Amino acid sequence: MQALVVYCHPVPESFSAAIRDAVLRGLGTAGHEVDLIDLYAEGFDPTMGREERLGYHTPGTNVLPIAAHLERVKRAEALIFVAPTWWYGPPAMLKGWLDRVLVPHETFGMPEPMRPLERRLTNIRLLATVTTLGSPWYWWLWIGQPGRRILLDGVGGIVHPRACKVWLALHGMDSVSEGRRAAFLARVEARFARI
Repeated sequence: MQALVVYCHPVPESFSAAIRDAVLRGLGTAGHEVDLIDLYAEGFDPTMGREERLGYHTPGTNVLPIAAHLERVKRAEALIFVAPTWWYGPPAMLKGWLDRVLVPHETFGMPEPMRPLERRLTNIRLLATVTTLGSPWYWWLWIGQPGRRILLDGVGGIVHPRACKVWLALHGMDSVSEGRRAAFLARVEARFARI
């Protein structure tokens, strides 16, 4: 399987980097081909400027600023996000990637009255997110899991309708023990080794 891993964290030595490496090891063990996008390392610009927004709904024009990333998404059979959850959602850099790269006419067809978005990324049969949260799990449930809903349900609405969805999260990140962190990394690696 061709797996696209979209990684987002500004600190190279972060725990998120250890999670990324566990995902990559697991995918390698399973024999999958991996393409890694490291948003901060490549200096991805998450902001959509005026001209880009004006051309957002125009087929052909909307792909010009992000053609290389879009091509990688269209080649992928698995799309895996590795990023922390900040203020209950993805970091601004990752949200900007979603805004800019998942453009209409290429990744989804625009909705019409009484018809939802048309799925155009049916090449993606696995959609996964691996994240950390400062909040405890019960608070995350209480507020409605907005980050999970964006990355698995929102993006899930434009990928293959029977795509496998995986959510792995370490809660209480600011206070968990080294033992729990190590156990989480082992769980992540094992999960992706089974895919």
